[in-house]
Amino acid sequence: MFSYLSEINLLIYHMKYFLSFILIASGLNSWSQTSIIRQDQQIKTMVEEVSSQNIEAIVRKLVSFQTRHSMSDTVSNTIGIGAARNWIKSELGRYSAASGGRLKVEFDTFTQAADGRRIATPTVMKNVLGILPGTDPADDRVFIVSGHYDSRASDVNDSKIFAPGANDDASGTAAAMELARVMSKFKFNCTLIFVAMVAEEQGLYGAANLAKRAKAEGWNVAGMITNDIVGNTYGIETGLKDNNSVRIFSEGVSVVESTEEAARRASTGSENDGNARQFARYFKEIGERYVNQLDVKLIYRRDRYLRGGDHTPFSQLGFAGIRITEMNENFDRQHQTVRKENGTDYGDLPDFVDYEYTRKVTRMNLASLANLALAPREPLKVGIVTSGLTNKTELRWEIPAGEKPVGYYVVMRETSSPLWEKKFFVTDTKAILNYSKDNYYFGVQSVDSDGHESLVVIPRSVR
Repeated sequence: MFSYLSEINLLIYHMKYFLSFILIASGLNSWSQTSIIRQDQQIKTMVEEVSSQNIEAIVRKLVSFQTRHSMSDTVSNTIGIGAARNWIKSELGRYSAASGGRLKVEFDTFTQAADGRRIATPTVMKNVLGILPGTDPADDRVFIVSGHYDSRASDVNDSKIFAPGANDDASGTAAAMELARVMSKFKFNCTLIFVAMVAEEQGLYGAANLAKRAKAEGWNVAGMITNDIVGNTYGIETGLKDNNSVRIFSEGVSVVESTEEAARRASTGSENDGNARQFARYFKEIGERYVNQLDVKLIYRRDRYLRGGDHTPFSQLGFAGIRITEMNENFDRQHQTVRKENGTDYGDLPDFVDYEYTRKVTRMNLASLANLALAPREPLKVGIVTSGLTNKTELRWEIPAGEKPVGYYVVMRETSSPLWEKKFFVTDTKAILNYSKDNYYFGVQSVDSDGHESLVVIPRSVR
């Protein structure tokens, strides 16, 4: 039977643990979203520590290297990609010291073959990683958050010209580094990896190498985020200025979907419920829970037209990858040689970055990652019973291995809605709802006593 909040034991439980929850079970319409306002004090503390001053200092330091083109100087201590990556590593090393050495800092080194296009000769390249191991040996989840630290000007192959790359993508790199600084002081169940990626502008080569490494070494990458171009709030073509909105791009159907999975998707109409989509929905719900004046726009495609991002190589290997990007891009300041023409400033300079906005985006990253990394793992073998005709919905699942969540949320939405609209709390591993499975989508997520929710699991048909 369904476990309702009216039961005495649950009433006592909720008085103790969820007094500050406000559950809005919205009327089912196409754009409403269920909100649970229950802010964990530890996450609030981390969110508040994110500093726009630190973010700006990182961006300006990266710009000071003149160019961070992936084929630029690797010998100088002050100019080029080599100086930039050494500084990033040393800065993460400072964060490591403040964490008591728990943040493990390393280069992810590889040799990129010549491609006859943007890589003229075989080149040694380095991603910079800050790895924060989880404290639960049984929790093998890994979440990766990145920005790319390389830059370019109008000519993608000019490795010597001034290429400041303040917004694209020193802003995203600064976000990942600021997350490492703040979060490495705290402990989480699972592993978090903060990455400054190389060679995004040359063909996503840094991300491709790290994704292949993750696959080869069997990492359980539960989610990968790239923050790419997250510092501009003014769209010059449209005249729009918006420091409240941010876009999250996510793919619907994985390219590694099996024939069996494709058949199941076709029969249930779940093409909008892939792992990346669930990951993006989670970021919207939790990000808006903790960050004021934030409107997360879910863009249901992998990326923008004619562009790509470091989440793509992870998506292509079957990992849930999402891209976080500002709402209004200014193309006069992307991939442009610094100059002034007819009164218009071109080029990606640090004075054009809105650092308060980048802080807001960084805080959204932090809140969502922290809530996930503190949450129990997802319920197992989630199923929706389809053995008979009924206007009710029966769901069953199993406890995550080695864990016992305090309860679960059964989530629900109309088939036309992009967002989960209702949440029902249960303590059992089954639920019977007075809603027809033919008319709605359902999912289940684990929750602990502090209200940290796992990702949503979409049920399979069971008999």
